[in-house]
Amino acid sequence: MILSLEFIEGAPRGSLITQIPGFNGKFPSKHYSGYVSFNQKNLFYYLVVSERNPSKDPVVLWLNGGPGCSSFDGFVYEHGPFNFQEGHPKGSLPTLHLNPYSWSKVSNIIYLDSPCGVGLSYSKNTSKYTTDDFKTAADTHTFLLKWFELYPEFLSNPFYISGESYAGIYVPTLAHEVVKGIKAAQKPIINFKGYLVGNGASHTRFDGINALIPFVHGMGLISDDIFEEIQSNCKGNYYNPTANCDSSLVKLERCLSDLNIYDILEPCYHDPEATQKVKANSSLPVSFQQLGATERPLKVRKRMFGRAWPLWSLEKDGNLPLWPKLAEQGSVPCVRDEVATAWLNDESVRKAIHAAPKSIAGPWELCSDRIDYEYGAGSMLPYHKNLTMQGYRALIYSGDHDMCIPFTGTQAWTRSLGYKIIDEWRPWMSNDQVAGYLQGYVNNLIFLTIKGAGHTVPEYKPRESLDFYSRWLDGKPI
Repeated sequence: MILSLEFIEGAPRGSLITQIPGFNGKFPSKHYSGYVSFNQKNLFYYLVVSERNPSKDPVVLWLNGGPGCSSFDGFVYEHGPFNFQEGHPKGSLPTLHLNPYSWSKVSNIIYLDSPCGVGLSYSKNTSKYTTDDFKTAADTHTFLLKWFELYPEFLSNPFYISGESYAGIYVPTLAHEVVKGIKAAQKPIINFKGYLVGNGASHTRFDGINALIPFVHGMGLISDDIFEEIQSNCKGNYYNPTANCDSSLVKLERCLSDLNIYDILEPCYHDPEATQKVKANSSLPVSFQQLGATERPLKVRKRMFGRAWPLWSLEKDGNLPLWPKLAEQGSVPCVRDEVATAWLNDESVRKAIHAAPKSIAGPWELCSDRIDYEYGAGSMLPYHKNLTMQGYRALIYSGDHDMCIPFTGTQAWTRSLGYKIIDEWRPWMSNDQVAGYLQGYVNNLIFLTIKGAGHTVPEYKPRESLDFYSRWLDGKPI
């Protein structure tokens, strides 16, 4: 129930969304969207007002990762206000239904396409598509300051930053910028309270193949013999492997190459054209030649985490692939984005949500390769420690069937902070069933798993996701 229908009085003119193609019904809360523009950059946002109590409920910023992936990934496939049903014939406008597990049930949520050049965000000056971890954090902070000027009614609401995958870098670096702004009394003052990160990169020795090997062994994806051989031949040195270690890693890749890295229980789809190129190169290991084509094609996307290259396939500096030949293939495994692509590239939809037409902003893609992104923020552990030591709340959650950024690494780095355990490892419940496990630490840090979920947790476990999200935001035990 909306307790204050007229709560938002100062919204920019023309930002209210009154109808959306594909949906026939009444919105359960108000929707606003548009661009925040600065420094020749136009960043697109979509605000879904809370269905509960917009004047009191938290404001939550949502960021998908990549870098280069649109936050409409979260809107369409995860926790947005609608469930999308594929249109008929295929490629036509999808049909939308209300999502009973939308995160807007309990929060005001902003979906932001960031950095500039991603999703519906654009610049007429394409040099603005060159960015890095620090510039992205600074730009998103600028967006927030300008957004709260446009929507001052929300300034007193608790504010949280959330995201998944490469947003494991976006979220803490942005939080750092926000805290700096608060300390400097930068107006408007944001009522920042904490952050959430789902299956997030952390750029530390805990992520990557160090997390992958115990994960795939524990999941029964490699045998005891292969596991022991890797341990013996590599001795933890996977980035400059010896010939024996390299041979063992080829066995590892043979076992994993046809799996869906985002959820090992789900089917995988590969790009037939890329597959044929790989098979034509007889110098490649057998495991790479066996990357099989299945029914559905997949667009080629490069240089991405999350909805693209898995973290464990990259070198420790975050730039060079551990298996270069696989990277040369260039395809993002196991991603299906037909519904979102059909919807967001329909000009009537763009007009309804106040997005620029394709002639100006370009076509929408789940993950764009038009940005030139440099990594460089390094380990996120100092950021997490600094923020939590200052009293900001942190929920670090992991779908436990994600092979892209396995929970084993996230569990290890949260434990490595050295905080005292105040809520020892235990199951948490949803719908009277065990939904996962959590461990709570001092300094408002919680690590939580979601049983049976993949990389994009709310996509796989929507009810459970809304449960832990709402309890955590409300300060209740999970």
